[in-house]
This record gives sequence, structure tokens and C-alpha cells, in this order.
Amino acid sequence: MFGTLRVGLALLGAALPLQALAQSAANLSALRGLVPVARLQTTPDGKAALDANLRVTGDIQSGALKQPTLLPFPEQQQLALQDCFITDGNAANLADGLGTTLARAYHAKATYSDYKTFTSIAPAVANLIGYTNNVIKSDSNSGKYFFANATTNGKHPVSDEAAAILSNGAVTDVFGKAYDRPAGSPGADRYGNSRPFQTLPRLLSYRGKDYFGDASDSLDWLRGPSQDLVNSPSYPSGHTTYGYTESMVLALLVPERYQQMVARAAEYGNDRIIVGAHYAMDVLGGRATSLHALAHLLANDPAYVGQIRKNPAVLDKASAEADRTVGVTDYRTLLTEARAAMTEALKAGCGDAVAACAAKDTGRFKDAAANAAFYAATQTYGLPVVHPDTAGRREDVGKVAPEAGHLLTAAFPALTLDEANAILTETQGPGGGFLDDGSEFGVYARLDLYTAGGKAAALAASRAGSSATR
Repeated sequence: MFGTLRVGLALLGAALPLQALAQSAANLSALRGLVPVARLQTTPDGKAALDANLRVTGDIQSGALKQPTLLPFPEQQQLALQDCFITDGNAANLADGLGTTLARAYHAKATYSDYKTFTSIAPAVANLIGYTNNVIKSDSNSGKYFFANATTNGKHPVSDEAAAILSNGAVTDVFGKAYDRPAGSPGADRYGNSRPFQTLPRLLSYRGKDYFGDASDSLDWLRGPSQDLVNSPSYPSGHTTYGYTESMVLALLVPERYQQMVARAAEYGNDRIIVGAHYAMDVLGGRATSLHALAHLLANDPAYVGQIRKNPAVLDKASAEADRTVGVTDYRTLLTEARAAMTEALKAGCGDAVAACAAKDTGRFKDAAANAAFYAATQTYGLPVVHPDTAGRREDVGKVAPEAGHLLTAAFPALTLDEANAILTETQGPGGGFLDDGSEFGVYARLDLYTAGGKAAALAASRAGSSATR
């Protein structure tokens, strides 16, 4: 079945009990990678990083920190308001990273008519997005209450295996304790890890329009009614996990826009800080969670494939051909199917080859230097070093996280995995950050896919040119 395994709706509930998902093997791997945040109060460097996290978050949220955003700050605030809505069925609100011409072709087929129903560009793309987002979302969601109060949902304790991760000085509710908003105290999250809008001494709220063009306010997406995050723990950022996951899926489907989609992912995560929903550390945690899980999917890691997932509701007949439930036994085959369908749809929609249409961009991602500067600003958010042992060394990605190279080879198949990992090693960002403790997961916190994507594309292009002249 072209790398997919389809089953009936009746199996879904039995196959995926909520609490089992919260502590799957993949979830435990993510929790082990994310846990260094819970040990920050045990060292002076960690405490300094926590202080910087609140300060940097507040300065970004208020506009006091003049980031090299791709839009003027008032316009970026408006986009952040629109980005509060997650188009997790079809990645529609991220597709502007494809450029004005391709985005127009994409949006002609992939739209949301309301908060639940949407159209898709092709059934294979819908299945790829649905499975990828659901699997990786599970890793992110497993961390919310785990790091808040060591439960799966605020009430039920985690397994003994999961609880053992909270060792060596790790504590729950690290943000609440550090920022004088311990769980359940006045104004704090009931469960722990209160969000910036609950801890910042000053919060800038503003009005604008939401994703559907309706009048909205930033507070509507923090305290309700659009989304109530008052008792929703902060770490890691689920929105950022989604933003990186689906932006990267689009990057793999349209390699000609790889770097721009990486920039869009960074922008989406940064918008969560601007609106007041997340700290810089939440965003960095969400990014690492997404890239770590996606690389393991691309490697067909048994912990990530073979699951049965439910796609969200779809609107039109064409999209409805994509089964409501989808299981994946060979993720790379599903990606290949989806890329073929995506290429066909975009070519028909833009009236030219995808590469030619990708170059026709008059939007905010048209300036490569601006994209690079913005992405660099989000690489560490300037947070101080916590792990000095890794700060001064370049991690060998091929040895520590060998599957990471698939994030490049899946888009640029002319590269070998060893070559891809060498590029990731060469281009990795600054070391010693709060997640960079020498672990595999820590490597993902350092990846600079914007720079790496540029080098990979150039190498692939040079090889294509050499082949053409033979």
C-alpha cells in the first residue's frame, strides 16, 4: 500500500489509549532530552540562564529587544496573533514560506473554512502531515504536565520509568519556582510552569485580526475565549513543535524552499514569545523536540513508525479520500509519494516548473541575508552557557546523533548520510546551551538547519551540474 497501512476507525481507541501515548518509548526519549531544564536551579549558571530566560522573553514580547524580524514589529505582532491558530491539518498558515507564487498555488487547494474543517493539496500530503504532526505532537505534549507536576494530565502520576528521569536535582515547576509563581499560587498555573503572561512584570497586549480575519486581542489567546492557557503548563512549546514539524515537512516536499521554510519555522516559534504565550526556553525546547522526532521518523525508527493515527476532519471530497486513520510502516516511502503529489499539484497551480515558481517570491522571505540574520537571532536567543563542557567543542553529529543527517538527505538525496552529518557538524550553532548537555537530544538543540540547508543545496546543485556536463 505504498508504504502506508490503513485500518478502520474502530481500532483507533484501543490502539492509542491516552496515558499510553503520554509515556511511549519515543515520549521517554524526548523527556530525557528535555529534562536539563528541570536542573537549572542546581547551579549558578543554570540560575543565570533562568533569569535571562525571563528577561529576554519580556524584552521580545514588549519590543524592547530589537530583533531582526522579517516584518516591522507592529506587523510582526499582527502575524503572531494570526499564528495563534494552528492549521495542523494542512500547514496552510506556514505555506507563505514557500514564496508568494507557490503559496498562492498551495492555498488554492489547502485552506481552513473554520476551526475544524479544511481542504488538502493532495491525499498523500494530508496523510504525511497528519501522521507526522500527531506522532511528534505526542512527544511535545508528554512534556507539559511531566515538567509541571510529574503527571500525564495534571492528575495521574507518570510511570516509574518516567519518574526516574526526574533525578540528579531535577525539579518540577522550575519556571514557577524561579519566577515567584509556584503552582497553584495566586495568578499562577494550577499545575506548574506558569507562562510568561502570568510571570512577566509587564505584558504588552494588543488588538488585531485572527487567522480568519475576525477582530481579536492577544489576551483572547492567553486567557480565553479563543484559547485558555491559564492552566496549561508552558514547557515545551507545543505551537513551536507544530511550527517546526510542518514547516520542515514543507521544506522536504519543496527542497527549493528549504531555507525559507526553516526561517518560517523560526518565525512561528518566535511569534509565540511576541504574543506572550511562551518563554525563549519553551521555543528552543519545542524546536529540539520537533527536529529530534522528525529525524527518527525519517530513519524509520520503530519507535516512531508503525503507529495508527487519526487525521483531523477534512472538508472536500478530494481531501476525504485521505483516510481518517493512517498508519505508516515506511515513512520515507510516504514522503516520496507526498512529494510527487505536491510537485504535481504545485506545477499545475503555478503554471510552471516548481523550481521556477519557487524563485518568484516578492514576500518577506525573498531576502536571503535577512532570513539568515533572523534565524541566527533565534538560534540561542542569547541565553548564557549552562554546560561549559560542550560550549567549547563541536559535536560530531555523525557519532552522537547519526540519524540527524536525514533532515538533509530527505530533501537533497544527492548527499550521503555521512556528508549530511558532516555539514550539520560544520554548521552547528553555539554550544553549552541549557539543553546541550552532551546527549543526542542536545545535538538537535544546536542544529542550524538554515545554514546547513544552504550548504546542502549548493553541494547537490554542483553535483547536478557536473552530471549535466558529462
